[in-house]
Amino acid sequence: MKWNIFKKSDDTPKPKKSKTREWVDAILFAVIASTIIRGLLFSAYAIPSGSMEGTQLTGDYLFVSKISYGPRLAFTPISIPFTEPKVYGVKTYWDILQLPYWRLPGFTDVKKGDIVVFNKPEEADPSYNLPVDERTALIKRCQATPGDVLTIVNGQVYINGKAATNAEKQQTSYTVVTDGTDINPQIIHDFNITIMNQPLQNTYEMIIPSEHVSAMKSYSNIKSITPVIEKAGAYNAEIFPHNEKFKWNEDNFGPLVLPKRGMTIPLNDSTIILYRRAIELYENNKIVINGKEIWINGKKADSYTFKMNYYWMMGDNRHNSLDCRFWGYVPEDHIVGKAIVTIMSIDSSESLFSKIRWSRIFKPIN
Repeated sequence: MKWNIFKKSDDTPKPKKSKTREWVDAILFAVIASTIIRGLLFSAYAIPSGSMEGTQLTGDYLFVSKISYGPRLAFTPISIPFTEPKVYGVKTYWDILQLPYWRLPGFTDVKKGDIVVFNKPEEADPSYNLPVDERTALIKRCQATPGDVLTIVNGQVYINGKAATNAEKQQTSYTVVTDGTDINPQIIHDFNITIMNQPLQNTYEMIIPSEHVSAMKSYSNIKSITPVIEKAGAYNAEIFPHNEKFKWNEDNFGPLVLPKRGMTIPLNDSTIILYRRAIELYENNKIVINGKEIWINGKKADSYTFKMNYYWMMGDNRHNSLDCRFWGYVPEDHIVGKAIVTIMSIDSSESLFSKIRWSRIFKPIN
């Protein structure tokens, strides 16, 4: 008698998957694939406000490259993908497990002039109680990189003593005085002008795209148009570092040295005002000030060495942008990626058939 000790492996038919199982497998694959792509390669971002006009417009939808600066791994790996941090007041992430900051190698570093998406540093404040990757995503232009000395003089940014290149379509606000007659609303629409306020009957503060300022001046009912600039030395409590020792405002600011990984600074009554936020909130140290003595993590400290790089981000729409001037520098662990292309643009103020800004679709971002 012969015994067949070999099992057949190819001839036995495999049980066919049910339709439900096929759908579950397909959905699971799609979720995993999209999570990897969104988490490590690219993600979409919608411009929610006018802080980057006229470079990027409200209603623009962008592709953001995470591999440009290196993909940042999740701080909260257990979360419901593609959701806001809270839905109907319920967290969509599990904050009991939080991982330290780690970024994979990228193709380049953040450079001056890049348009960058990052998490909002203001939400590092304990009152928000949000992990870094669950904080609001913002988009601004990088003005200064680690180690740079940043100064703003009458609205012009200077880096290391040299005037920074302004964005081609950078905007600011102007005081517009008329002869008392109304400004044609069609002009306001066609020139994409934003009226900020009207302090007097014939005086307006307007944000006017630079290419339309000359045309506005040519109208007979316009008596004058002058840039709005806060005077040097006029203290604005809303401006970082929110201390009267530094009488800074939106248009006149600094000098401020951007912290750089490995850079050591002396600690005194001035530097602790400028850098306490970085040392305490972003680099997780406990600071106690006892008279003129500064204690870090229970030890008296005369200096501090930074563990991360920091960047300065500002909106191209200079007088309608909440940016680093208000909440200070952006730490490297808040950087999400580089905006590279506008994939769609929708103007919600237009009629149904005119909403899409066709000229902006697949427009490279610079």
